Amino acid sequence: MKQFLKYVFASLVALVLFGIVSFLLLVGIASAVSSSEGLTPLKDKSVLRLSLNGPIIENAPEDANPLKSLAGSFSDKAEEIGMVQIREALKAAASDSNIKGIFLESQYPMTGYAQLEEIRDALIDFKKSGKFIYAYGESYSEKGYYLASIADKIYLNPAGGLDFNGISAEVTFFKGALDKLDIQPVVFRVGEYKSAVEPMLRENMSDANRSQYTSLMTSINNHIFAQIAKARNTTPEALQKVADELAAFQPKGALANKLVTHVGYYDEFEMALRSAIREQQDEKINFVSLSKLLKSKSIEKEDKNNSQQIAIVVAEGTIQGSKATDGNIGSEDFIAELRKARDDKKVKAIVLRINSPGGSSLASDVMWHEINLAKKVKPVIASMADYAASGGYYMAMAADTIVAEPTTITGSIGIFAQFFNFSNFLKNKLGITTDRVNTNAHSDFPSVTRELTDFEKTFFQNNVNMGYESFTSKAAKGRKMPLEKLKSLAGGRVWTGLQAKENGLVDVLGNLQTAVQLAAKKVKIKEGEYSTTYFPSPKSFMEKIFENKQEELEEKIFTMQLGELAPYAKELKELKSREGYMALMPFTLEMK
Repeated sequence: MKQFLKYVFASLVALVLFGIVSFLLLVGIASAVSSSEGLTPLKDKSVLRLSLNGPIIENAPEDANPLKSLAGSFSDKAEEIGMVQIREALKAAASDSNIKGIFLESQYPMTGYAQLEEIRDALIDFKKSGKFIYAYGESYSEKGYYLASIADKIYLNPAGGLDFNGISAEVTFFKGALDKLDIQPVVFRVGEYKSAVEPMLRENMSDANRSQYTSLMTSINNHIFAQIAKARNTTPEALQKVADELAAFQPKGALANKLVTHVGYYDEFEMALRSAIREQQDEKINFVSLSKLLKSKSIEKEDKNNSQQIAIVVAEGTIQGSKATDGNIGSEDFIAELRKARDDKKVKAIVLRINSPGGSSLASDVMWHEINLAKKVKPVIASMADYAASGGYYMAMAADTIVAEPTTITGSIGIFAQFFNFSNFLKNKLGITTDRVNTNAHSDFPSVTRELTDFEKTFFQNNVNMGYESFTSKAAKGRKMPLEKLKSLAGGRVWTGLQAKENGLVDVLGNLQTAVQLAAKKVKIKEGEYSTTYFPSPKSFMEKIFENKQEELEEKIFTMQLGELAPYAKELKELKSREGYMALMPFTLEMK
């Protein structure tokens, strides 16, 4: 019997090893096939099919999912699209005579308005080449239509719809759930606008929080409507009326109000494309994907050996401490990349590309200090993407110059501390009690199984106050602004990039390219004489596979167990992870 089990076990091990080797071989073949595609010039009368329906990050790996082209998507997770790659592709498409225009698919892009504006600006630059942009969608989200609005022709499916009703922000509150569970939140904060802790203390928004959100959303909405009005040859006032009356929700209404140019099915859209490229109606259109164009000879690869480089150091995600998971910021990892850029003799200036709502106060301060050290060696310019708030602003304020998009969400200058007292929950819900022996008055401090004493609460609040004074004084120094004026803009209040430019928290309105040009100007390098290099390099497909599979499995099990309650349970879980001193923007801001 033992021999039998031994052979069975050996066979299973062999099968597993064979599976792993086969998988790696398949990936290798796929990568080879993928890398060999598109090395020749593109065919005449090609159309770039630019699909932006997915999560958009700053820089995606070049070898993104090589199995996708062979056997469909390897994962049910949407593939990430890189801003770097979008900009490169649009620049190449504008100059390649074989590309006649763009088929824009942007029904449901997954990013914020600041990054969308940067893509939109790149599409507008593409149109200066004289080539067309046609858009088609079965339906459009507000964000998707914002991109599509610059197209020469916009087709909407007759059975579809256009979500054009203005933007909103929704905050989830947990006080009721915490009360039912007998969990007591213990919160310390400074500033009436530091509303990141409100979901644990209230069941609705405070007047101050509602006021700042109203100001924020109105600023973003007005800017978006002004841009759409310009593109569609109408007025912001007319668009406000359309939004209030839901007049564009149905395709006929969208057409009547000139938000789309055609209501038609995909085959009708293809007929329009064929006419635009002067192709016979029975001929197949030669579509070129983003990935294929990036591998073609149209792409001009920057010279990595160029002796004059501008480094772009990316800080994307929540600030989670010294070490962070994929997609978030860890101070150790960030500092290592910043030092590489600082010490590289070919790098003449540094651009910090920040897309973060903040997080750990300690990690934010550690990174701020390192940015100041880098600034003593080379110019440092901050470029804000969708978010550079709280801890994200903490990083930016160390830079020589701060650049933001008009719809960037920034500011939120404030500190809070958050803990939970689980003693009643454990006793009343689970029947669990605790007891302790201390050698000193506060040996068990801080504890989640007892209430804090008045002395301990005062101690915590004093530390939060000191953290706030440190944050605001450093911000005032970085902005060359009187401390009292800086504090009038702080208190945890969030601002759009447009508002921040007006009040002095931001220097220049623009995108990443604006920041790169400013960095080059600082070191007196002319356009065309430098190249850009990114720190860190994006992780490869294989690295992400082995990193993400366990996380994906846990996420699926979590969702299966809790169903529709999963998103709320996930946010409660995140509440626990945010214990300690935090420099984080207002909690769970979801713009729709």
